[in-house]
Order: sequence, then C-alpha cells, then structure tokens
Amino acid sequence: MTWEYAPAPESRAIANLKPSYRMFVDGEFVEGAGEPLKSVNPATEEVLAEVSTAGAGDVDRAVKAARRAHDKTWGRMPGTERAKYIFRIARMVAERARELAVLESLDNGKPIKESRDTDVPTAAAHFFYHAGWADKLDYAGLGPDPKPLGVAGQVIPWNFPLMMAAWKIAPALACGNTVVLKPAETTPLSALVLAEIIQQAELPPGVVNIIPGAGDVGAELVNHPGVNKVAFTGSTEVGKVIQSALAGTGKKLTLELGGKAANIVFDDAPLDQAVEGIVNGIFFNQGHVCCAGSRLLVQESIAEELLAKLHARVSTLRVGDPLDKNTDVGAINSRDQLTKIQDLVASGEQEGAERWSSPCPLPDKGFFFAPTVFAGVTQSMRIAREEIFGPVLSVLTFRTPDEALAKANNTPYGLSAGVWTEKGSRILWMADRLRAGVVWANTFNRFDPTAPFGGYQESGFGREGGRAGLEAYLDV
Repeated sequence: MTWEYAPAPESRAIANLKPSYRMFVDGEFVEGAGEPLKSVNPATEEVLAEVSTAGAGDVDRAVKAARRAHDKTWGRMPGTERAKYIFRIARMVAERARELAVLESLDNGKPIKESRDTDVPTAAAHFFYHAGWADKLDYAGLGPDPKPLGVAGQVIPWNFPLMMAAWKIAPALACGNTVVLKPAETTPLSALVLAEIIQQAELPPGVVNIIPGAGDVGAELVNHPGVNKVAFTGSTEVGKVIQSALAGTGKKLTLELGGKAANIVFDDAPLDQAVEGIVNGIFFNQGHVCCAGSRLLVQESIAEELLAKLHARVSTLRVGDPLDKNTDVGAINSRDQLTKIQDLVASGEQEGAERWSSPCPLPDKGFFFAPTVFAGVTQSMRIAREEIFGPVLSVLTFRTPDEALAKANNTPYGLSAGVWTEKGSRILWMADRLRAGVVWANTFNRFDPTAPFGGYQESGFGREGGRAGLEAYLDV
C-alpha cells in the first residue's frame, strides 16, 4: 500500500497582495525616481506586484531623513521609550504572522511551513529580544557610556527577506540608531509590509526608511557620506567591493557573506538523527542558506550505510507548490539562480563526481530543481569549493579526526560547521579547531536571537544577535 498526501494549500488571499508597492521614506510611502521593478512568484513565474524603486536623489532623501530623526528624536530618546516602540513592532509582526508567511512564500518561493514556523517567528523574536536590550546597554559590558553611531545603511539578501530585515533593524533601533534599508530586488514585498507595521506602530518619521532597488541603489546607500554604519548580508564578491569602497572612510562595517559549511559525521554518530540533520542542513529553504551544510564529510567506515539512508530519506522530500503545507522543498528564487545551480551541477558531472537526484516529479512551471547528492567528490572539484546556494550536497569521506578537520578547514569560507558524534570530548576538540563562526553539535541550522552569528575569512566579519551583536551598532 502506498500513501499519498492530499493537497493542503494555504490561501494566497491571506497575503493581501496589492498591485503596486511604494518605498517608505520619512514615515510616508512615496514614489521613487527609479525604474519600477516587477516582483515575480518563482513557483509560477507570474508577476505578483509592481514595486517603486529609489533613484540617487531618493537615497539622499532617505539618509537625510534618518539623520534628522536620529539627531532630533531617536538618538536622544531614553532606552525605555525606544523599547516600547520595538516591542510594539514585535507584537504586530506576531499578530500578522500568517499574512507575512504567505507573502514571503509567494515572493521568495520557500515552503509555507518554513515561512510560518521559522522565518516569521524568528523575525518577531529578534524584535522582542532587542527591545529588552534598549534600556540595558550600560550593563552590556561594552563600556561605561555606549552611544549610537548614527545612521545605519543596511543591505539584505533574498533568501530570508523578512528575517534579515529584523536581524538588521532590531539591534540598530535598540542601540539608538536610525536605519535606511535596501531589500533585495527579487524579494521586496515583506520588507515593505514591515514598513506598514512600522508606520502603524507610530515610530517617529525617518527612524526607519526602506528603499527598494537593484545593486546600484545599494551602492549609492553604502557610499553615501551621511551613513555612519554599513551592514551587508550577501555574496562574498559584493562584500569585497563594499569593504574596498569603505576602506579609510571611518564607517563601521559588518559583513555576513557566503559559506561552504562542512557537516561532519563520525562512525559513532546516531545515523538516523544525522540524516535528518544533513537533510535540514542542505535542503532547508532550497539550500538558499549562507550557512548551509553543503559539504558532507563522512567517516569512511559508515559512508556506504549513511549514503543509502540519505538517498532513501531524500526520496521522500516533496518538491512543489510553496503554499502547500506538505511541501518540503519549494522553488528556486529566480531563473538566474537556477541557471547557476545547473551550471555547477554540470561541472560536478564533468569532473567525475557521481550524481544522484531525487526521482520526485517537478512542476511544469516555475523554477524548480530536484534535491541532488554527489558522491565520490574530491576537494579540487568546483562543487566542493564554490557556494552553490541550492539543493545540492557534495559527499566526501575521511578516516581520522585530523583528516576530517583538514578537509573541513580547506575552504576560503568560515561561516558554520556541524559535528555528529556521541563523544563530547570529540565535539569540543573539533569545535576548538574548526575555522567557523558557528559550530553545531548533533544538530544543524539552529538559530536564536540571543546567540551571536557570523563568520571568518571570506564569510565576513562582525556578529549579529546576542550581546556581541550590539557592539556593531554602538560607539564604544
């Protein structure tokens, strides 16, 4: 007997989609001078809405509005008062959670169960958590009299649009800074609904400004002389350009960039649990995760058994409509990203790796890619070195802990890693030596606003979240 899941679609009407959206500057929604963009549903390729974008003059207007708000209102406001506004935003995000989740899945392509259970609750949690810090900065261990930096220019990616906005905006506001935020051009909608919430929360005009646009708008914002702090999450290539442009300007900078995380499984690991962690580590959000566990390092003696279990588990993943509550893997965010994934997968086959892709059916329309596992991968292959940012796993083997460590650290990145073993001493030994900002033990992709997150090397620098994340927004 075979069991089939009946469709369980969430209603797209809950998203309250509008035909057009405008940028948010100085407390008002206004038309931008840039060329309007069309936001596309990656699961159906339909246009969801037209979005007004910023021109150079709009960026200048947004930064000046943020400066006025900082100097006259927000920067002077006691932390206890700032906290009330941030708590209000957090509550309103939670109240509109279902609407935001549906909108995020429509605009981004991720499964509704991920938007509903991870993205929106984590976004609200970051506002709740940082609201609690607003009146306690003197006791954060960051100096006797920490002060806000001023205006924060923030650029966020398309893989977690709402969550990244919360990661950036919440600590900046808690520390007394004002914000100009540029969402990704392919996923601007949830950030603009967040702007509605900010307006409804009666945040003083200019404290938060949201200006959609492409890379030219981000460059204009980053290089604006009125910006005191830049926070960027995105590709390593763009991060390098930003760091070079800001060198010598005195602007404070944090970068959260790409990754090529190693998920390391030792022969004493609980294999079924490890398989679930591996699947979560690489197929969550279609692999569109900077810290995705895209390199699986398996001890040689258990490689065959683990790979068989992994194939069986991946074969059960359901790929399809992001609004179906049964969907495990949604749509790739854009055609450009799908092409990049296809090119790297083709290189893996050409270089001699053994490709296995899930036999799952794919929808006729939209940007979809079957979950894929490569065995027989060597460290020199592109699929082992380059960030794929898609549902593709490369499997390598090792014999000893030293070999596992050497292979795990053989990367220019350093954002995250996972270790699977029953030996606590081995976990601590590995964690101490892995060049990664976050090391998970017998789990993967666990996040909390109280815990700092960030990387080393070409994965960037600085931390977001926790007490350590406050320092990036304070003059200490």
